[in-house]
Amino acid sequence: MTGDHRDEVFTEISRSGYYPEIVAAGLSDALAGEPVHGFVVHHEPTFDRDEIRRHMTVLTLTPSRVLLLHTDEHPGDDLLPKPYTSTTTEAVAVSRVSSVVVTRMVSASTKALEEAVLTVSWGAVSRVELEPAQCADPECDADHGYSGSITGDDFSLRISATADGGAAVERLLAFARILSIATSDGASAGRL
Repeated sequence: MTGDHRDEVFTEISRSGYYPEIVAAGLSDALAGEPVHGFVVHHEPTFDRDEIRRHMTVLTLTPSRVLLLHTDEHPGDDLLPKPYTSTTTEAVAVSRVSSVVVTRMVSASTKALEEAVLTVSWGAVSRVELEPAQCADPECDADHGYSGSITGDDFSLRISATADGGAAVERLLAFARILSIATSDGASAGRL
């Protein structure tokens, strides 16, 4: 995916049928006239007791930014007593993206691509995982403190062939490829 895919992303938003005018207005404002080099539109229903709520994520790459747009339904609360929809956009400079992680899940029996997960980090949110440190001596009962890792975890999107279709999984992988190119040193050489 290179070039300008602005018309395609808005067509996909409209096709989803999930508050297309609200989602499109949010994305249009966030794009601020920039072309769209790549995108993923993911419409996801969630089940909450007796209700089905929907969520939409629109992930867009422009020449300078990664745009994340989330739209949610709300049943009503203290803020607004009637059901309402909220759309939130976040713009991250491509130069700030520090990590693009792609996980592919392939069926052992059929070798078919079943799902993919894209995780993008730019340093706003980190996850810390700690565990007791151990030494090689099985008889040792000393306290060795903790060891662990800090992982960037700003945004993650999982798409499944079963729930979303194989084309949706392939679109996520295509987006991950162009985002990886955009965040590499080769991006300044005009590879997009």
